[in-house]
Amino acid sequence: MNRIGLIVSSLLVALGLLSSMMFVVDQRQFGVVYALGQIKEVITEPGLNFKMPPPFQNVSYLDKRLLTLDSTDAEPMLTLEKQRVVIDWYVRWRVTDPQEYIRNVGLDETAGANQLNRVVRNAFQEEINKRTVKDLLSSKREALMADVKREVLGAVRGAKPWGVDVVDVRITRVDYVDSITESVYRRMEAERKRVANELRSTGAAEGEKIRAEADRQREVTVANAYRDAQKIKGEGDAEAARLYGEAFGRDPQFAQFYRSLDAYKASFNKKGDLILLDPSSEFFKTMRGNAPVAAPARK
Repeated sequence: MNRIGLIVSSLLVALGLLSSMMFVVDQRQFGVVYALGQIKEVITEPGLNFKMPPPFQNVSYLDKRLLTLDSTDAEPMLTLEKQRVVIDWYVRWRVTDPQEYIRNVGLDETAGANQLNRVVRNAFQEEINKRTVKDLLSSKREALMADVKREVLGAVRGAKPWGVDVVDVRITRVDYVDSITESVYRRMEAERKRVANELRSTGAAEGEKIRAEADRQREVTVANAYRDAQKIKGEGDAEAARLYGEAFGRDPQFAQFYRSLDAYKASFNKKGDLILLDPSSEFFKTMRGNAPVAAPARK
């Protein structure tokens, strides 16, 4: 039994020792093997690898993929005309030389991101100080980003190379600080209100002008129509008077009789009418039959 236990224990120890000597490098990583704190080997190809067991050798990993660094602070920057603006940006970068990176930057990607953030921000501040807000919002922004990328590459490839490559630098947003933005919005609102009020007043004046012109045309049309109506009415009355005169001139007695009938009709046009007359008056002369009615005159 003691012999079997010894064999099993020996196998377990051997397996543990073997597992501590084996490690796998993923295709998305660099494998860095350390021997007593010094870089022994950098493995760039994926697969199974071997090393000496700890503490003689250890292994760490660095991401070899393209990484993205986004701006994290909102500290304003001054433009050429001393305007305070806030920009959002991002940087695409990767580790290209793990040994240089570990010696001059740090043991993981976070260390590189922190230092790169400081370098990129300083480069943006330097370039924005040379440009106006209009330049930041126009097509000249591309030149700004190219200049920032050039400065960042100069910093990471300097006397102590970082072992990284900066692929791209981009600005995603340019804005004034909150206090200036609020003031700009208030000015824009006031300007829009001024334009709106000007348009309303212009429209009201144009409306009054149109209404006045319409009223004038209506008065002219009504006056012309009344004039024409009166003219036609006058002509009709004249023609009627002529015809009455001509007709009554042929038989004066019939004309007197006709006028008496019109007078009776006008006097008794309602059932409740009451007229008091002297029986000897001339008003009912025709109805009493005292006045002979002549026959119509011969033509």
